[in-house]
Amino acid sequence: MKREDSSPTACVLIIGDEILSGRTQDSNLAFIGKRCDKLGIRLRETRIIPDVAETIIAAVNECRRRFTYLFTTGGIGPTHDDRTAAALARAFNVKLIRNPDALAALDKYYAAGRLNEARLKMADIPETARLIDNPVSGAPGFQLENVFVLPGVPLIMQAMFEGIVDRLSGGEPMLIRSMATNLTEGMIAAALDELQERYQDLSIGSYPYFKQGKLGVNVVSRGTDKVRLDELAGELEEMILNLNGKVLLSDT
Repeated sequence: MKREDSSPTACVLIIGDEILSGRTQDSNLAFIGKRCDKLGIRLRETRIIPDVAETIIAAVNECRRRFTYLFTTGGIGPTHDDRTAAALARAFNVKLIRNPDALAALDKYYAAGRLNEARLKMADIPETARLIDNPVSGAPGFQLENVFVLPGVPLIMQAMFEGIVDRLSGGEPMLIRSMATNLTEGMIAAALDELQERYQDLSIGSYPYFKQGKLGVNVVSRGTDKVRLDELAGELEEMILNLNGKVLLSDT
């Protein structure tokens, strides 16, 4: 059994009917997960929810209490189905106002006469929120306590996420090692169980693959101690060779 990790935790809420329907493929989760690893924040859960106000409110109120940080993506654009800002105002029981700083950011970005009422909607922010600067397209995100509200467009979301890094307190960065073998999961399962028992401070996962007609397993280990990860990598390689397997790829 892996030891308890006391690092800060996070959850991602991906908001959008287009994600649930499969019309749009999400790539924000992978980015946030990797950044959290480097920041020493453990991403523990993610949910994909529709553009329904009551669903957003319920999910936000539950997750902001369970995790150190909650990141939401999507639903803060100019169209009628972008309901995240209004839902967050209700979740925190504050007014939704036309924020003057957000309005100034939009006015600076759009050419004269291009800032129509739909775009002005993106300046409607919960009253007590702290803005998150948008260096790409002007319209800001916002922070309410431990909740960070970000857009769904990956390029914009990534730029805005970098702008909130100094607001996040993390633990030790998560380090990752991977090793591929031609052995199958059934052949290494017992030996991996023994290794996990002895390396309870690390996480060991096995992920089968099928490439060019051949089966194999990618063994991924995660932890904060480089020395321990290196020791585990040595034992993993020895285990594979003792089982008459081959180490096909290793990033150690």
